[in-house]
Amino acid sequence: MKQLILAVAIAASGIPAAIAVTPWTLDSCINHALEHNITVKSRQLDTYSAELDITEARDRFLPQLSGHANQSFSFGRGLTGENTYANRNTSNFGVGANLSLPLFQGLSAIRRVDYAKANLRVMIEQTEAVKDDITLNVISAYLQALYCEELIKVAEEQLRISNVELDRRHQLLDAGKIPELDVTEAESQVAQDRLSLVEAKNNHTLALVDLAQLLELETVDGFYIAPLADESMPLLSPDEVYRNALQHNHSIVASQRSIDAADKGIALAKTGYLPTLSFNAGIGSSYYKVGGVDNESFGSQMRHNFNQSLGFSLSVPIFDAFSTRNSVRKAKVQQINARLQYDDAQRRLYKNIQQAYYQAVGADEKHRAAIVSRDATKVAFEAMQEKYNYGRANATEFEQSKSAYVKAMASAVQARYESILRTRILQFYNN
Repeated sequence: MKQLILAVAIAASGIPAAIAVTPWTLDSCINHALEHNITVKSRQLDTYSAELDITEARDRFLPQLSGHANQSFSFGRGLTGENTYANRNTSNFGVGANLSLPLFQGLSAIRRVDYAKANLRVMIEQTEAVKDDITLNVISAYLQALYCEELIKVAEEQLRISNVELDRRHQLLDAGKIPELDVTEAESQVAQDRLSLVEAKNNHTLALVDLAQLLELETVDGFYIAPLADESMPLLSPDEVYRNALQHNHSIVASQRSIDAADKGIALAKTGYLPTLSFNAGIGSSYYKVGGVDNESFGSQMRHNFNQSLGFSLSVPIFDAFSTRNSVRKAKVQQINARLQYDDAQRRLYKNIQQAYYQAVGADEKHRAAIVSRDATKVAFEAMQEKYNYGRANATEFEQSKSAYVKAMASAVQARYESILRTRILQFYNN
């Protein structure tokens, strides 16, 4: 009936039905949130930056080539070739190129690449961990929206019962069997139930808004979600879930990768103790002009002054003001901190899994009890309704029975979705 009303409203508004009524499933909500979430995009940029760090580290193996040129002028007295001073204007021009090729960098280039790769693995797992958090938030918001939608049905049933009672009292009033005050009380109850329905619809809209904001949607117009399939999920033991989660949980894996990166950081810092060796080569030429003297032509001087150079440069660290020692100590502190973070991540994961398990157990028991309570209160309300219709119960007893039935329906809905949420969270950790 609800889908029929929705289709009629869409047809009257001229909106294409294929666009407007297509509901969002839980998977589509999760995928859309992961694709458009700003935090995920920021983490992806961090991952890209880590990839650039690897490229930068690999480029350290490449030689460096640079060119240079200079022009200088000198005015006034200067020393001549005859070892005397005279007033002369001179100019000097030079051009050349230098090549520097690292032969041995104390293993720093190799270890820097390893360190950059380890950091990239950390960034990838941290990005996936953020996606896990967003997925859990979407699941929770999705189920909250479905729960609020079910409460609308409860409120509609409550209003229907009150309208039936109001019609009945109008008939009794017309027959002169009840005073007008009884009708007024029934009308007041209908108004209260109608207000409850409006509040339920508003809560449902707000739940959809919360979900749409997680999905980074600009509006909730035309935003509908599909109900979940009634599939029963097994309740796994917390120890089993924890063992599985240690293998694939991205927060745990990220902590493990951080320890590996810290180990690589220590190895990189220790390269400061090792010597470095590089090969250098250069070519160049110059032109020199002295005022008042016959000078060789520019082309001749550039040919005659052409020079080449080759050499090796060895640097052996002897004392660097404890810079390397301090870097190694800082790297070891980061390693200790990474191990502490890993231990803390394990404890938090086990705590979360235990909480999810016992919450799932409690929610499942509550759901079964709520179903029994709902069915029992329904039978009791139907019996009370029949007694009330035959005049063997008063209005107060009827309203109390109705309130108990409505409350039991709402409790059953709440317990059902709480059980689904807790079980899915446990399954999420396990998978």
